[in-house]
Amino acid sequence: MSRSLFTSREGGVSSAPYLSFNLATHVGDDVEAVHKNREILAASFGIIRHSLFFMNQVHGRDVAVIDENSSSADLPAVDALFTTSNGIALVTLVADCIPLLLHSPRAVAAVHVGRAGLINNVAIKALEQMRNLGANQIHAILGPSICGKCYEVPLKMQQEVASTHPASLSSTYQGSPSLDLPAGLIAELMKQGVTYEASPICTMEDPLYYSHRRDNPTGRFAGVVSL
Repeated sequence: MSRSLFTSREGGVSSAPYLSFNLATHVGDDVEAVHKNREILAASFGIIRHSLFFMNQVHGRDVAVIDENSSSADLPAVDALFTTSNGIALVTLVADCIPLLLHSPRAVAAVHVGRAGLINNVAIKALEQMRNLGANQIHAILGPSICGKCYEVPLKMQQEVASTHPASLSSTYQGSPSLDLPAGLIAELMKQGVTYEASPICTMEDPLYYSHRRDNPTGRFAGVVSL
């Protein structure tokens, strides 16, 4: 049976109060603190640190397959990780983007879905990988991310995204143009016949989660999934 979780800013070690339980090495945090937090995360899944796989997220659409021969020291430049192997946990790091976790009886995937990822259909690519290897009954879990009322964007950008993902069209509390990325992603998942559940938490509004829009620089929290 697959398992998953989303971290927050509680429970880890830090080099500064604003970086509590940060899991990213590229945000100016003490590297030793980050490695300790990753060890804590691995232990929560009952696995060793080297069975916890991260990715070098590039806002693209590529998917990397992880198996028992993969090295956790070699971070693939992708925005989705996929595995059919037991004892491996896949991680996506976010601070406003959507941490998307895909479950099925035979495979799991961790996907990083920001604005570019939505446009590039990275979630659809991950679903294709899973289905090509026989996965079915796929269920999606969307973790905390910035909401449509807070993700203000220029009008031109809003129109460009909404032209291919109309469900993402939104406006802020002040009535300015914005994008609802979770709504856009959910619409795509439903077209694919995928069941889903989505967190109602907005990262910009809830200080328990990292938000790039609210606090820059800031740390990253994680979505984690394993078979």
